[in-house]
Amino acid sequence: MSLDSLYQQLILEHAKAKHGSGLAWKPGAEPLPAGTGQSHQLNPVCGDEVTVRVEVSGGVVSSVRWDGAGCSISMASASVLHDMAEGLTVAEFGELVGAFREMLRSRGTIEADPEVLGDAAAFSGVSRYAARVKCAMIAWVAAEDAARQAA
Repeated sequence: MSLDSLYQQLILEHAKAKHGSGLAWKPGAEPLPAGTGQSHQLNPVCGDEVTVRVEVSGGVVSSVRWDGAGCSISMASASVLHDMAEGLTVAEFGELVGAFREMLRSRGTIEADPEVLGDAAAFSGVSRYAARVKCAMIAWVAAEDAARQAA
């Protein structure tokens, strides 16, 4: 089995399993607790939509939860983000988002480093399709914004 096939399988599994999906707090219910940020992002071109809530405690990302609807790439990316972000310091999380963004914007010229990106390296093939980059990036942009609010 090729690396591309393994990556495709990982994306399909995460799109189906949706790790971290489900927000207990609903907008308008009450203010978010201290140390919590939430961001909603929408891609009007394709309809992908995601809301990500990040909790930060002692400078560490303690929880990432999300809800969304969209293509397999956007939902799988949110799921992988959840698995990777929890337990990172805010600075480490920022570095991870930066590395993911750089890989996706490279149009296939930057080889994904699984040592740095872990399962997020599975999205390296997406970088060759400009129209799909936003799909993979949308949850990460929301999480970056939510983490900034929380910290």
